[in-house]
Amino acid sequence: MYLKGGTILALLAALQVAAQDSGDPLCQPGFTEKVYSVAVNDLISDGQALLKVGFVDCDRGTNMRFESGDLADFRIRDDGTLFAARNLRMSDRKGRALKIKARDVESQEVWLTQVNFTWPSAPKQVPEIVFPWRSVVVHGDQSVRRMKRDWVIPPINVPENSRGQFPEELVRIRSDRDRNSLLRYSVTGPGADQPPTGIFIINPISGQLSVTKPLDREQISNFHLRAHAVDINGNQVENPIDIVINVIDMNDNRPEFSHQIWNGTVAEGSRPGSFVMMVTAQDKDDPNTANGMLRYKILSQSPESPSSNMFTINNRTGGIITVAAGLDREKVSQYTLIIQATDMEGNPTYGLSNTATAIIRITDVNDNAPEFTSNTFFGEVPENRVNVIVTNLTVTDKDQPNTPAWNAVYRITAGDPTGRFSIPTDPTTNEGLVTAVKPIDYEITRSFMLTVVTENEVPLVGGIHHPRQSTATISIRIIDVNEPPNFDPNPKQIKLEEGLPAGSMLTTFTAHDPDRYMQQSIRYSKLFDPANWLEINPNNGRISTVAILDRESPYVKNNLYNVTFMASDNGVPPASGTGTLQIYLLDINDNAPRVFPQEAEMCERPEPNGMNITAVDGDLNPNAGPFAFELANRPSDIRRNWTITRLSGDYAQLSLKIGYLESGIYEVPIIITDSGNLPMSNTSYLRIKVCQCDHHGDCVDMERIMAAGLGTGAIIAILICIIILLVLVLLFVMWMKRRDKERQAKQLLIDPEDDVRDNILKYDEEGGGEEDQDYDLSQLQQPDTLEPDMVKPVGIRRLDERPLHPEPSYPLRSTAPHPGDIGDFINEGLKAADTDPTAPPYDSLLVFDYEGSGSTAGSLSSLHSSSSGGDQDYDYLSEWGPRFRKLADMYGGNDD
Repeated sequence: MYLKGGTILALLAALQVAAQDSGDPLCQPGFTEKVYSVAVNDLISDGQALLKVGFVDCDRGTNMRFESGDLADFRIRDDGTLFAARNLRMSDRKGRALKIKARDVESQEVWLTQVNFTWPSAPKQVPEIVFPWRSVVVHGDQSVRRMKRDWVIPPINVPENSRGQFPEELVRIRSDRDRNSLLRYSVTGPGADQPPTGIFIINPISGQLSVTKPLDREQISNFHLRAHAVDINGNQVENPIDIVINVIDMNDNRPEFSHQIWNGTVAEGSRPGSFVMMVTAQDKDDPNTANGMLRYKILSQSPESPSSNMFTINNRTGGIITVAAGLDREKVSQYTLIIQATDMEGNPTYGLSNTATAIIRITDVNDNAPEFTSNTFFGEVPENRVNVIVTNLTVTDKDQPNTPAWNAVYRITAGDPTGRFSIPTDPTTNEGLVTAVKPIDYEITRSFMLTVVTENEVPLVGGIHHPRQSTATISIRIIDVNEPPNFDPNPKQIKLEEGLPAGSMLTTFTAHDPDRYMQQSIRYSKLFDPANWLEINPNNGRISTVAILDRESPYVKNNLYNVTFMASDNGVPPASGTGTLQIYLLDINDNAPRVFPQEAEMCERPEPNGMNITAVDGDLNPNAGPFAFELANRPSDIRRNWTITRLSGDYAQLSLKIGYLESGIYEVPIIITDSGNLPMSNTSYLRIKVCQCDHHGDCVDMERIMAAGLGTGAIIAILICIIILLVLVLLFVMWMKRRDKERQAKQLLIDPEDDVRDNILKYDEEGGGEEDQDYDLSQLQQPDTLEPDMVKPVGIRRLDERPLHPEPSYPLRSTAPHPGDIGDFINEGLKAADTDPTAPPYDSLLVFDYEGSGSTAGSLSSLHSSSSGGDQDYDYLSEWGPRFRKLADMYGGNDD
């Protein structure tokens, strides 16, 4: 299919002939070669360029048209490039040549050339490039060198990935001056002496230009070289000529998809022709040739439902569209297409292919309405309960879950005119939660029959009708519960005059039971009565007083006294309700007026000598002011020293008749009378503190007045505090003395240096049988260190003594003298015990605790109390450990 060793172009240019007599160039249009020869492979692909013919048009290029003599196999472009019109096998042409015409559109002149095709076995003809020659024209004494027009050098085409023998000859560069002298040829430029170097080399003698290795068009598509010719001295003999080497593309790259997996979506129910997605691939080969021209096709569709050709692809752009109706997400939610891209314009024989996967997800539309799972639903709710779920409505929807096309919305259309129910949607299960939102009275309505419809959050697509199952009925039964009794009215208000005596009947405060279908009785009780003034009959609700009502009580606010009662029925379970009785107390004149303020200050020589006072009364008008003020007759000095003058209905002025009053506290009795229907009078005492004053009229000896006014109660309190403090000090001294006696009683009988208690308790070698090592060693203390009051009197026992018979009243046994040695002390104790008729069966001074059943040692009582202790052998005690070795040394062995 490709040129072997490169497409060989006829590189001859039209020669401009100079007129010998005048030197003006003449132009003869025509092909540069009458016959072109090109070596090709047996197989040639569609669109493959073969060669480019040269033509001298003498500036007629715009009017020249090239024509192929075999349009079925070959075409020629306006620039003279010859290419294959289809895939050819050159052996089928049997060596036939191709005629190419050049026609002038205006003059209709025609020029012909011929192209011969040769196989690789044919000898290769290397074209030759000749440097253009130059002429010299003489003008007088000067000679002017004149250069003719340069040759038109067509590009050299070299196929990529050539498998020929390298270096491979491309073209021969020659100068016509090499006939007279020896010349040297060279090339420069990228690929020769510039990176990448060494791809092209030239024989400096013959001018043969060769390529040294296979070329890759995808790396470098063309090379621009410059050929030079110099003499043996290095002098330039020709102007450099430019040589362009084009790398001819071969189909050596497969198409590559941008992604191996393409994802697209299309809505279910889409019409044929709906766009789905676009897939694209790239080919590194020349996109202007068939090598890089791609075509797409769908190889397979999975699943093949409802048709095996649900989609098609634009073979040039890769756009995928639907071609059949019937896309249903509920049946097929996803399609998988295998897409193929092939170069050589999709030629399955010569083109290279690659595949990718297109996954088309069918998106959901609301083409399925929600349907109830049942025509009728049942539920029940207790009366007066709100925000409780009565029943759940279940629906089915084939659309995609958790989308607006699947989410159900419930609506009550009949049976609930007062709006006592609502139906929110459970977002997880899509169920309708029938909920009571207002209290329902069983005594009024015992049941409801609701009609509900369900829809989706978004409307159905066109042409879809609601099914019958989108409507259902709900039967709701109301459950009767025991309701609490209700007081009516609540609160209840009554008006009464204060001062009503105890036992007075006020009113009847009753409640009614709303449960008309339950036979129940009601009992009443008092729940809150802050002043405990009232009581209620538990059977009939009659309220009466148990104390006098007082409007001036602190429990009365704004003349209102509130009492709360409770009514309870005997239902199952029992229910109770509360009611409030508000008593509005009317005022009567039951409070006498009093002076205010009750204390005042005055100088010994007042200036002015009067003070203003007022009267207060707990009653309201008209049982209060205006008030009448007067001084009491007794004591007699009151009216002699004081006078009172009424200023208004509530105020009066108390004045001092004399000019001087000694410092002190004076109580002035004032009689005040109110204006009630039955007036009330009261003698109120005004406490006046008379003091010495400075020139500003302020008291200066308030401390003396305060001391003079110290009452008896304050003095008694101070004395009690002093007595308590003295008792506490005495108790503390007694406690300290008792503590010292206890400390002295615990001292040892011997000196601290001779105390052997540590030696007795320190060792733990009696064996595992010892169960009690907490010995009371205080019995070994020296007897003469005991306090006299610590000696046990007759008739008093220790707690560890166990008397077997009543205690006889024998005289106390005298204590032994201090022996100075513990051994002597024990002997003396034994003798005293033997001769004491009051001694119990065990030693009185030494008490030995029980050592436990596991001990191998005998009881210490084995040391019998006798005077002949020396006859007993105590040597065996040394085998019982270091604690008993001391005893063995004391009582056994020699006399020492």
